[in-house]
Amino acid sequence: MCRQVLCAGFARGRITSLRRAVTEHARCEGLTGRRLEDFVLAVNEITTNAVVHGGGHGRLRLWAYGGRLWCEVTDEGPGLPAGWVGDMRPPTGFEHRGRGLWLTSMLCDHITIVSGPGGTTVTFATVCDGPAPDR
Repeated sequence: MCRQVLCAGFARGRITSLRRAVTEHARCEGLTGRRLEDFVLAVNEITTNAVVHGGGHGRLRLWAYGGRLWCEVTDEGPGLPAGWVGDMRPPTGFEHRGRGLWLTSMLCDHITIVSGPGGTTVTFATVCDGPAPDR
């Protein structure tokens, strides 16, 4: 087990290298198979959201605690749109936007979103051991 915290800044053009670092760290913490793939996909979605909607860059923190692998992604963008209330229903039709937060909520065991005019922080986690849950 790694038992270290991975902290990294990221921006457009750096998400691929960040995804590789997250994959390595998650494996070190015991994630394997589908659970690993799901977690890395969630990281990719949330970091991409930070770049596209949150000011073009962000900060990621990854750590293990309480049998879970946790990820926190923070940006300095304008925050979620007014009226957004945490609706986690699946996007409708063939929309190209609005899937990242929903997908993360489906792939991970926990998600918290805190947003305001100074930025957004998304924290999510998945269980480190045992088989991946049926979805």
